[in-house]
Amino acid sequence: MQPPTGQPPPGQRWHTREDSGIRLDAALRWWHDDKPVEHPKIVELFNISLVLDDEGRYQLRIGKDWCYVQVEEAAYEVRTVDVTEDERVSVRLSDRTAEALEPATLTLGSDGVFRCRVKGAKAQARFSRDAQYQLGELLEEGEGGRLFLRAGQRRWAVSLEAPPA
Repeated sequence: MQPPTGQPPPGQRWHTREDSGIRLDAALRWWHDDKPVEHPKIVELFNISLVLDDEGRYQLRIGKDWCYVQVEEAAYEVRTVDVTEDERVSVRLSDRTAEALEPATLTLGSDGVFRCRVKGAKAQARFSRDAQYQLGELLEEGEGGRLFLRAGQRRWAVSLEAPPA
């Protein structure tokens, strides 16, 4: 199939790898040309196909095809928080991967939603309501009102201030 040439139809544009018209908003909703992507299978495909390239740009990679996408804030959703057998905290993400939570990267947004750094601290993840509840079950207040994350006998101090950029 030949790529389109000339001007696009009125009110439309040609989509390229550089300008796909696909974005992920701050509430982790997918959009294409400012219309919501609502089909559950397409949303899931986009979630599991989102990758961060070596230059820090987000791409959707589906088979041999790929395009850049705009990510407004967090790129991933923390869907589940677990405590592993070795008493570490693990998060399961919207791309179906799991990794250890780095407690030092936890922040609390002005919207009351927790976020953390994932993918080697290169990307941000936003906690779902269920995951936020699960995380809350692991938080405890210590001496002087300090906040701690507890997993079994292990305990980490949590600072909710945003780390320096």
